[in-house]
Amino acid sequence: MRFVRAKRILAAAALVLSTAAVAATTDVVEGNSGAAVKVLIYGDLQCDYCQTFRTILDEKLLPKYGKQVAFIHRDFPLPRHKWAREAAMAARWVWEQNPRAGIVLRRELLSEQEHITEDSLKPWLIQFADRNKLSEQGIVAAMTDARLGAMVDADVQSGTVRGIKTVPTVIVGGKTFSETIVYDNIAQALDQALPH
Repeated sequence: MRFVRAKRILAAAALVLSTAAVAATTDVVEGNSGAAVKVLIYGDLQCDYCQTFRTILDEKLLPKYGKQVAFIHRDFPLPRHKWAREAAMAARWVWEQNPRAGIVLRRELLSEQEHITEDSLKPWLIQFADRNKLSEQGIVAAMTDARLGAMVDADVQSGTVRGIKTVPTVIVGGKTFSETIVYDNIAQALDQALPH
């Protein structure tokens, strides 16, 4: 019985390591990508709590810690959200074309999620591509691109192995914060993780 459990734990650890290696080359990072202190942010572009955390990230965390910390985004679209996975795939494609626009897309999707539906996502993305001088065909194709889907699925798998069930989930120096994120808690964990 112990052998079977140990084998499962080793398999889970191998999955985390292999997805981490793939993710390192495709990471969506804000702040200092080369920083020793890394914050993992598992989020869903159709999640209102994720929008709340996005505001904390933009208004407080990035201005204070952006030069010292890598804020790494992981996509964790919840199954109940109808358009979150396709939006994550499109966001990955935009990031590959233009990292600045990739972050803008994530911000705008989160802030406008109440007005976006499964049917209106495609026209919304086309308008975004037009405004940001990106290929309209490219952004539409991204919504069904198997490679981008595999990247999103790898994020979901790594999160599932870590025991993540809700979004946003933010991991700082081994400490995990979920759903309702309080700035002071994240700041305290970052202050402890950063060299003094």
